[in-house]
Amino acid sequence: MFRRGGSATTHSDSYWRSLQYFNLFRLVMATVFVVVTNFPGRLRPFGGEAPLLASWVSALYLACAVLLLLLPRLPQRPRFNRLLTLAVLADILAITLLDYAGGERQNDLSYLLLVVLAAAGLVGQGRLVLFYASLASLALLLDQGYRMLTLGADVSDLTRAAGLCIGFFGTAISAHLLARRALANEALAEQRRLELNGQLRLNRRIIRDMQDGVLVVDARGAVRLHNPQVEVLCDIGQVPEAPTLSDFSEELAQRYPRWRGLDHETTEIVDLPKGRSLRLRYLPPVEGDLAILYLEDLALVQAQARQLKLAALGRLTANMAHEIRNPLAAISHAAELMAEDGAGGASVRLTRIIGENTQRLNRMVTDVLELGRRDHAAMEPIELADFVATFIDEFEMIEPGAARIIASRIEPGLALLFDRGHLNRVLLNLVGNAVRYCRGREGSVQIRASRLGRPAGGVEVRVQDDGPGIHGEERTHVFEPFFTTRSVGTGLGLYIARELCDANGGSLELMESTTGAHFRLIGRGGDGSGC
Repeated sequence: MFRRGGSATTHSDSYWRSLQYFNLFRLVMATVFVVVTNFPGRLRPFGGEAPLLASWVSALYLACAVLLLLLPRLPQRPRFNRLLTLAVLADILAITLLDYAGGERQNDLSYLLLVVLAAAGLVGQGRLVLFYASLASLALLLDQGYRMLTLGADVSDLTRAAGLCIGFFGTAISAHLLARRALANEALAEQRRLELNGQLRLNRRIIRDMQDGVLVVDARGAVRLHNPQVEVLCDIGQVPEAPTLSDFSEELAQRYPRWRGLDHETTEIVDLPKGRSLRLRYLPPVEGDLAILYLEDLALVQAQARQLKLAALGRLTANMAHEIRNPLAAISHAAELMAEDGAGGASVRLTRIIGENTQRLNRMVTDVLELGRRDHAAMEPIELADFVATFIDEFEMIEPGAARIIASRIEPGLALLFDRGHLNRVLLNLVGNAVRYCRGREGSVQIRASRLGRPAGGVEVRVQDDGPGIHGEERTHVFEPFFTTRSVGTGLGLYIARELCDANGGSLELMESTTGAHFRLIGRGGDGSGC
């Protein structure tokens, strides 16, 4: 609650607030003294023996109370203990003098010192409260002794004064112990408050960064807490100041009353507009009326399950591919030897079938092995104009006459951050399919690359042909592994192309097109711009 810096003690604001309450009490008490000491004639409650002294003391006491109330408000306020000691001394002196001014018959004003000492013990700290009790006792005993010597007071009054002095010390010690306990409780409460605030901040950060949407809803359907992922999953723009469940989804709002009637956890599939499906998990309230709704994108769950299945399948097939290649090479070699024997008729046809199928299996093994190397991406800035020109020259050697069919339009100086081998494989699949299905005229296959506009940034590469295109049910399966419309195809080309784009922080998608197939590759710019 307080700390030492040099010789000064710095108290917290709670000490100063308590002192100000004490000063307000003093101001009220001094005002009462001023009023009652100025009553006319016999109606004056005290100060009957020395009215002039009582009037001056009460007026000075009121001025001192006002001053003590203003001092803590100064920019450079005095030390706390000094100000408290000055205030208690003013109380003891004023009350003792007013008690003396009342004469022999009116000496009960000293009981107010019990209130002053109790307040000082609660406001202050340390052993100063015993010092205040000693000063009050000394002032009372001097007053009573002076009465006995000058006014002939009875000796029994001294006994009463001694008992009152014992009460001073008892009150001071009790107030001090209560203050210590209050300070300990306050310190514990402050520590618990800081721990709770830290825990709340941590919980908010965890909820905010969760991949699942989280909604905390009360019994009336008002949303008390949500994370940003809910806004993405429910596809809402501006969240109202006091949102309800219907602001996020009418479907959720309609089902929520039924969930509130359950006393156990439940999981359901909820279909939202725009074709999005969510897996919802409802947790009933444990204490209070707050229930929790967890929202999970079902498409993402299915994609993750598919990725895990494909990853396991990839590891399995990669291992099998290594084992298949050796016997496959032996079969191919045996077919070549059979062809060299010069046997005619059915043997030639069977030998040709064996050779074609071994080549097909070999291509499939090569594709599977390529898929296993997708995670080893060595990305670098690639100058697209030079890269595409070189690619077309190399592709001409594979497909003679392809250079006439392919036309490229690349923005000058455009660079793509990509693995060079991966980009070559992606273009080989896309351009190979385009050349295979195009009309074969000059410029039938277009390769275009440009920079994406702000705020997206990044680079896009488009490959489009003028062939029959991809329509209907085929569009939904075109990137699935082993899906092909060719009898000699492996069905892994486009799947591998998309996986390689993902491995390089990009994406590959099939675009809508009136003529031919149209694919778009989006990647990061070579200057560091994002996708």
